[in-house]
Amino acid sequence: MVRATESTPATTGLLGSIRGLADGLLDSARDRLELFALELHEEKFRVIQLFIWISAAIFSAILAITFASLTVVYLFWETARLAVLGGFAVLYTAGFIGILMYCRKFISRQPRLFESTIAELKQDRACIRPQN
Repeated sequence: MVRATESTPATTGLLGSIRGLADGLLDSARDRLELFALELHEEKFRVIQLFIWISAAIFSAILAITFASLTVVYLFWETARLAVLGGFAVLYTAGFIGILMYCRKFISRQPRLFESTIAELKQDRACIRPQN
């Protein structure tokens, strides 16, 4: 009669410990890679969505500004054509500077890329380091 313990190889000793350690390391690396892939996917989706919204906003703004400007210039064509055109130039320049400042602030408020992955790797490293 064959016993159940005789049919399975022994996983004790140095070789078993090394296999267990390697299995744990590979499992941890796999978890970190899955987290990295998830964050990369989320970041890609966010960038594409942001690009679409910015494109739509720019297109709409260009149309609105163009037609509003043409209307005002047409109204003042005979009396103050150059003053109106200069005023629009100043207005559009100020708007451009304001938008650039807002975009800079928006970008600085965004979370760091792969923040969760980096935090998990720091925790892993802290667990491995010897305690003093």
